[in-house]
Amino acid sequence: QVQLVESGGGLVQAGGSLRLSCAASGSILSIGAVTWYRQAPEKQRELVAAVTSGGSTNYVDSVKGRFTISRDNAKNTVYLQMNALKPEDTAVYFCNANILPRSSSRWINYWGQGTQVTVSS
Repeated sequence: QVQLVESGGGLVQAGGSLRLSCAASGSILSIGAVTWYRQAPEKQRELVAAVTSGGSTNYVDSVKGRFTISRDNAKNTVYLQMNALKPEDTAVYFCNANILPRSSSRWINYWGQGTQVTVSS
């Protein structure tokens, strides 16, 4: 059974840094694009950063220059390095990935359970 598990969230002061991890486990043939989303209280979920299987990246404007998404294919893990954090970055961060399980002939979209990031002013 394939799972996505996020980790690395926590409480940090404004200006600080956190590194989130999104680890895929299970019997996996391949991982395609992986995207980080976030959802703040009473707000819609928004795309934060994405990385393709080839390593191309894109970011929402509000995090450009501060966040970096990367992937380690050998570890089936994607990272989100978050620097210069602001109170408005406070949200639950979710990982989403397109995965080809060994047990399937088609790609399946998976979500992690989310990790809380809180930035104090």
